[in-house]
Amino acid sequence: MSKPTVGIFGLTGCAGDQLVILNCEDRLLDVVALIDIRDFLMVSSENDTACPLDIALVEGAVLSRRDAKLLAIRQRSKLLVALGTCAVWGGVAAMDRDMDRIALLEEVYGESGPGYDSTPARALHELVKVDLNITGCPIEKEQFLAAIAALLNGDTPLYPEYPVCTECRMRENNCLLIERGELCCGPITAGGCEARCPELRVPCVGCRGPASDINMASVTNMLEQKGFDRQHLAARLRTFAPDGVTR
Repeated sequence: MSKPTVGIFGLTGCAGDQLVILNCEDRLLDVVALIDIRDFLMVSSENDTACPLDIALVEGAVLSRRDAKLLAIRQRSKLLVALGTCAVWGGVAAMDRDMDRIALLEEVYGESGPGYDSTPARALHELVKVDLNITGCPIEKEQFLAAIAALLNGDTPLYPEYPVCTECRMRENNCLLIERGELCCGPITAGGCEARCPELRVPCVGCRGPASDINMASVTNMLEQKGFDRQHLAARLRTFAPDGVTR
């Protein structure tokens, strides 16, 4: 039985999610033994850029005409996976997506600004069909490995639908919002990070994007009790998922 063909691609982003894959250390050899990586520019300058792919893993947001290569990636792939918060939600680059692009480019680059290849940031799903999201800034190594294992078995990977708050309580952390009055995005941010920041007494900033299982009425009530409102939360979350939690 032939191994699934895989391509790993980077659009506009920090390449952190691709680095997570490379940092799988001793388990990376097991992954490579099970899949046939045909196109991965970060690793090799010799790639098959036209072959059909069973799986395409794509990091970064669509932020330029160059990033429109995503359309070609989608056409050659049976399954397309959005890798990381920028790919899933737009990420940091999408913070200014509603502002005047020409004015922003001129402010940063002067008169030559309008000549730059730059467009308002879009998440992958705004341009093509996405079959699977693996969120995170960057993604979690264990979630990536679990996704590869599930896909090789013909299964759809399952990720936590609960928020970071659930993981915080499981780790018996004191609540930064209720007990310390700090604005923490844990109640509405997708779990899966083992509450890494709150564990260190650092309020969650929502880098994984919104969770699907959110009791927004309860969250709003807690915020109001601590002197915050929904707009405070939306402003904090805007850093990573500008359109994610205004619902």
